[in-house]
Amino acid sequence: MKFRDRAPFPADTLLKDELAEEETVEMANLTSAQTGVKGTIFISTAMGAHGPRVKYFLQPGRNEPSFSVSVSDPPRIVANSLPARVVGEMAPHVIHWVSLNKAALLDFWDHGDTWTQPEVNDFIQKLQRV
Repeated sequence: MKFRDRAPFPADTLLKDELAEEETVEMANLTSAQTGVKGTIFISTAMGAHGPRVKYFLQPGRNEPSFSVSVSDPPRIVANSLPARVVGEMAPHVIHWVSLNKAALLDFWDHGDTWTQPEVNDFIQKLQRV
């Protein structure tokens, strides 16, 4: 699928703006060593008015551009602030990773804010790499 040929996605919200609206969020920036995807994938418990999603960053940071992928069946890009060439190159990998880990990511989204740190660490260790 060529992402540059599709209609533009809405701009992805800066992480700093999403975090400003939340009281309690468990989150993690996962590295390529953890996911098998070059770059950083941000995962979190429920936040924002949208459904479950992950954010992809070339480099992590509250003010960095990103694209978001829904944790759904099938996963899809729902917002983007990165250049089309980056999305075209990286989105298939992120979507594949989300597909592999969909059930675990949904559990974290829905229940991770009640987990202890050892439970969060165990969850991250069990995520599948691409």
